[in-house]
Amino acid sequence: MACRGGGGGGCCCAAPPLNEDNARFLLLALFIILYLLCGAAVFSALEQPMERQAKARWAQRFEHFSQKHNLSRMDLNHFLRSYEEANVAGIRVDTVRPRWDFSGAFYFVGTVVSTIGFGMTTPATIGGKVFLMFYGLIGCAATILFFNLFLERVITVIAFVLKSCHQRRHRKAVLPHAAPRRDSRGPGGGGGGRGEGLAGWKPSVYCVMLILGVAAIAVSCCASAMYSAAEGWAYLDSLYFCFVAFSTIGFGDMVSSQRLAYEGYATSAYRLANFLFILTGVCCIYSLFNVISIIIKQVLNWLLRRRNVVAPGHLRARRELSIETDVANESETETGRRMSGEMISMRDFLAANKVNLAIMQKQLSEMANGNPRQAGSSSRQNGFSGGVGALGIMNNRLAETSVNR
Repeated sequence: MACRGGGGGGCCCAAPPLNEDNARFLLLALFIILYLLCGAAVFSALEQPMERQAKARWAQRFEHFSQKHNLSRMDLNHFLRSYEEANVAGIRVDTVRPRWDFSGAFYFVGTVVSTIGFGMTTPATIGGKVFLMFYGLIGCAATILFFNLFLERVITVIAFVLKSCHQRRHRKAVLPHAAPRRDSRGPGGGGGGRGEGLAGWKPSVYCVMLILGVAAIAVSCCASAMYSAAEGWAYLDSLYFCFVAFSTIGFGDMVSSQRLAYEGYATSAYRLANFLFILTGVCCIYSLFNVISIIIKQVLNWLLRRRNVVAPGHLRARRELSIETDVANESETETGRRMSGEMISMRDFLAANKVNLAIMQKQLSEMANGNPRQAGSSSRQNGFSGGVGALGIMNNRLAETSVNR
């Protein structure tokens, strides 16, 4: 098939450039793959020698024990496999608290809904496994909503504090020059400079990340001190446990509050403090992850703009490299109000997920600048609207569907 050439020597058969969303998706996928490969190489180099040593020591001990007690290797293997099956049900050599009493079950469901999933306690019955599927479906969704609402309130507090600090610094800078401006502009004209200086100010996402990072580190250090004293762990191991638990990775190699009693400590008070530390730490790390992902998206946009791998003008048409601009372009492109009773479409749902993190920074800027919502949106407050991220967008859409024609 012949190509229709133009004056510039171009070819119509050339593959069109990727749009921004597909290019960002492919770049992020490539980054994650490279990140996984690098992580696998590092952990393999660090942990494989220890694994080989442990395997060699276990083989020697197994052979020595079987010879000493005149046991066949097959019988001993069957015995150890039976113990592994009992261990799944909660039977261990050392004395630990019951796993399935009420307090143990409460600790278990907490690890389920928070998606930590340590793995030291798992349901062994068919009924328990079936119930877990339905219980986790609602519980995890409700907990994610709680984390989103927590993040929204944390952003509100941070934005208020940053705005107050900025206003205080701005007043100190403008105060010496306020009198001459008032004289030159006449009565009532002295406040214009201050208003102009504050109108375009927005808190930096890096400041928010720094504050959340300091909060997460402070919570982790305090929790590590408690775990190191109560559990007898090294402080570095306690920090490792805090990150694994607070980030909801939950390996299960170290689990807190598993002893039957803690000598020198009030066991009930320690378990309460353990629950509060895990809840607070998960909320802080979840918020920090969201802010870091915003910065990763900014880096991806910067790389795409530098490489020019997207459609010409698609990225440059945007005002600045800002997540708030993404929200304006992606979440506010309503072609018309939906009729009453019409639910959100799949296209709008995918768009809401696409700007999950973008809407957070938009709300951050609005709260910091003191800009209220538009009158049209405020009049639709009926219990659905509000929230942050994709949930906030969907709630606003649901609020619109309940408006009468």
